[in-house]
Amino acid sequence: MSDKIKLDIVSDVVCPWCVVGYKSLQQAINELGIEDKVELEWQPFELNPDMPAEGEELRAHVARKYGSSKEDSDKARENIAQRGAEFDFEFNFGDNMHIVNTFDAHILLDYAKQFNKQTELKLRLFSAYFSEHKDVSDRNVLANELKAVGLNVDEAMTLLDNPEARSHINAEKSQWTAAGISSVPTVVFNRTSALNGAHPVESYKQVLTEILAEQKSA
Repeated sequence: MSDKIKLDIVSDVVCPWCVVGYKSLQQAINELGIEDKVELEWQPFELNPDMPAEGEELRAHVARKYGSSKEDSDKARENIAQRGAEFDFEFNFGDNMHIVNTFDAHILLDYAKQFNKQTELKLRLFSAYFSEHKDVSDRNVLANELKAVGLNVDEAMTLLDNPEARSHINAEKSQWTAAGISSVPTVVFNRTSALNGAHPVESYKQVLTEILAEQKSA
């Protein structure tokens, strides 16, 4: 049995709380000094699996999906931006932002895993979408972000229309949904317990410390 803690982060690249949750978790890992004791893997989740190619204006989407008023939306954006700033992440919300389909991004994140570049690509896509207003469903944008993290663009992009690659992501998504995960971020610890939502650093530190103690005494 591995003495590492397996962390599965079920997440979508257009989920702002997924950025905050990851940054909080990473700070907890760093503060505990256990970078070498965790194995992290990103797992696919689509907030809007039926989103068409043209996407949907973000504020209109939030109003339709959650019934949020403009005031609610402004307050939520301000709150998220403040939380991001605590971790030196810039949420640059604007009225021209669109929610887009993220299926292709998940295929590329799965590809990046074999080169230990998954987190690097995930963070690049978070920044591309939330800080730089890039369309992360646009294949030209995705190709540029692959190049930015040093991955083989041609090899990766051929997977986007590969039936096996697409089927694999659908199966992965279904596995986590079947496990009871219906919102993100969700951090799964050793495939046995989970925390849903973006928790404070101290909460992640507490769970990680308890798991390390359990593994040490096992």
